[in-house]
Amino acid sequence: MPDQTRLNDNDLISSIRPQYHFRPAPEGLLAWDVRRLVRLSRELPVRPVPLSQIAELDSVHWYGHGSVRPTVRSIVEHCQLMLAADLAYPIILGSEGRVMDGMHRVSKALMQGATHIDAVQFEQDPAPDYVDCDPDTLPYDD
Repeated sequence: MPDQTRLNDNDLISSIRPQYHFRPAPEGLLAWDVRRLVRLSRELPVRPVPLSQIAELDSVHWYGHGSVRPTVRSIVEHCQLMLAADLAYPIILGSEGRVMDGMHRVSKALMQGATHIDAVQFEQDPAPDYVDCDPDTLPYDD
């Protein structure tokens, strides 16, 4: 993990665009605020994870929740986020190994021919920030 002691926690969190990790559940769509996940995972140990173990690489990850569709414009926007992704920061995995934050970094590492990516992993997933939510109504502009 990069030496985040050089960064004030508020500076690190404020540099992250508002975004959410979504997961369907029996009680409805769950959402975690990625900025909170970063804060909660800061002290977790970093380890390399083979990209071949990232199941989301072969799933419909960015599309399927809310009104965003895989238009050319939307795909280009994701490509721009991949190119700007900073591989110095580890991705965040949930307790079952699913990516909770970092798919643009995973995608960039894959495009660069990497076989592994640094990751931290929760032993137990934090409680979601939203339960039975509509992604289109969550706050994205603070």
